[in-house]
Amino acid sequence: MRITGWTVFAGLMVSTLSAAALAQAYPSKPVKIIVPAGPGGPDIVARIVAAKFMQQMGQTFFVENHGGANGIVGADMVAKSAPDGYTVMIYSSGIVINQHVNKKLPYDTANDFTPVTKLIDNTGVFITVHPALPVKTARELVELARNPASKLAYSTPGIGNTLHIATELFNAKYGTHMVHIPYKGGGLAAAAAMSGEVQVMFNTPSNVVQNARTGKLRVLAFSGTKRSESLPDVPTTVEAGVPEFVFDGGWFGMFVPARTPTEIVERLYREYRAVLADKGASDKIRALGIDPVGDTPAEFRKFYLAEIGRYAEWVKLARIQPE
Repeated sequence: MRITGWTVFAGLMVSTLSAAALAQAYPSKPVKIIVPAGPGGPDIVARIVAAKFMQQMGQTFFVENHGGANGIVGADMVAKSAPDGYTVMIYSSGIVINQHVNKKLPYDTANDFTPVTKLIDNTGVFITVHPALPVKTARELVELARNPASKLAYSTPGIGNTLHIATELFNAKYGTHMVHIPYKGGGLAAAAAMSGEVQVMFNTPSNVVQNARTGKLRVLAFSGTKRSESLPDVPTTVEAGVPEFVFDGGWFGMFVPARTPTEIVERLYREYRAVLADKGASDKIRALGIDPVGDTPAEFRKFYLAEIGRYAEWVKLARIQPE
């Protein structure tokens, strides 16, 4: 059979039209949003996004939490899902940390996911303690935690996540001896800090704001370069006397399996931009103390790959050994 230029052109046109038709019909059935963590943190943002996507696209978007192994369980489910746009992942910067704190992963962090958009930035983390702990400032926490006899423990959503790195960097910088207790999700980790099961938690704004206002957590400082708009009375770490600890709180992003059609990736990106254009939805996100972003898939991919390298350095500084 002779293959002509026209045959090749026709084949390309059919492929292009098929992809366009697929994107135009998408979504024609319910879409699953996997959050590789328990309640809290990215789960909150995922539910805001799912509700708005349902309104905007006229199809069901539902959130499933699949915690475990700092997100590896849920991320692996997404990596192995069909690349058809009906499995979406919303997760934190923990996804780029895992390859540096685990000797082996069941997926390729750089190549098994297609980044859609960075949803939000956490501009810092709050240093919080249980109200019964006899410290009122970050400096007082340093003095207490330097004494091994204090036996302070801190909670995080799991081994190797952003909050784990943040607290171990603090331990390394100030010679403190806080012991890590990992939980399966930000909500459970915050509950442990509020109940007194642990004494300390370096926490994201979405898990802190309401609990601080009701007195369930005492907030000592914020690690961003400026005060958080959500809790403006809380000093920055520079103002609180621990100036060596300036740390951004990571980010949440949207991903789909690798090889998902570009048209669907672009559609999901545009729909998130529409979410941010809705004042009610964007205000809900900002009320969590986090900043909406919504960068393009190309911008997010470039950022995502750079983050893999950045967190490699932080893991070394935090002296976290791969397991």
